[in-house]
Amino acid sequence: MPHKGQFTQGFALLTNGQTTIEDIRQALSDADFEIAREGPTSGNWQFGGDALLIPFRPEVNGYLLVDVVDQPWPDSMGGKDTESDAMTLGAWSMGFFGPFAYPGGLERARQHSWAWAEGRQAGLNHHGFIRLKMSYILGAGDKDVKVLPKEYDPLEELMFLSQVTLALFETPGVLCYFNPSGEVLRDAAGFRAAWEACRAQKKVPLPLWVNVRFFNLTESLFLMDTVGNGQLDLQDMEALFPKSSHDPGDVDFYLRNITHYLQKLRRGLKSGECWRTPLTRKLRPRTSRRLNRIAPTIDAATTAYRPAFSAATPMMSSGKLPNIAFSRPPTVSPV
Repeated sequence: MPHKGQFTQGFALLTNGQTTIEDIRQALSDADFEIAREGPTSGNWQFGGDALLIPFRPEVNGYLLVDVVDQPWPDSMGGKDTESDAMTLGAWSMGFFGPFAYPGGLERARQHSWAWAEGRQAGLNHHGFIRLKMSYILGAGDKDVKVLPKEYDPLEELMFLSQVTLALFETPGVLCYFNPSGEVLRDAAGFRAAWEACRAQKKVPLPLWVNVRFFNLTESLFLMDTVGNGQLDLQDMEALFPKSSHDPGDVDFYLRNITHYLQKLRRGLKSGECWRTPLTRKLRPRTSRRLNRIAPTIDAATTAYRPAFSAATPMMSSGKLPNIAFSRPPTVSPV
């Protein structure tokens, strides 16, 4: 299973397959990012295409590796018995597609693209991707370096990756942003609007990194969970709630605000801990273990659901927004 190891964070931008390393170098240079060095493809695209290395925290060997691949995102992560898929499976297991990427992540990101309705069709015709991977051990050799250095700060990493992503949106051929660890899709305008609104209010842009998934559990129960909290070294959470008494938008807002609060405290959720909901009753969040293994099985008609962030509305804490139309939550398949 992927986890923080050789790579501690991972973003992607889906492309039309025509983007070159020269295009990327130009976009980064225009945004005043330093390029430490350039490296050739590894020979197997799963492990790396043509690449650039950007200093992040060079004093602890912290670098961002940016590479470009002219292959579609391998959403199955090597689920078939071919030589190519075996290579993909090996690369996935070592975190080369992101430390918390899972098979089917792009498809789930489409189905749960609440803040960008067009995201349900995003990347269907993409032919390549730019990959951003953070590491503290690249090229270390025999040096005494740590996978997670002293004073490691995942928030600082995510903010830096987001700044690089903003620059890379100017690269020819880029279609959209995809966070495989948080199963988030955004176009350039939506990403930039969310980033700027959060900066203006001095808030953490969680919706750019962490998504919520929304399921029909039974005829009377909804289930909502977060995906991507692991990027911040926090547990994902889930909430079960009656359809008749809780608005999904309130639960979304509630789960994201708990993440926001725990990130500030730098701790996880404690067993048995109770939190007051946006409504008048109590809801007990729990850490999510089961839903990471579940892929939605149906697409949906529409239902009203307030997402935690819209490109048009600044957020408070993690943000609560006006009603817009979204896909009805998929039904959870058997484990």
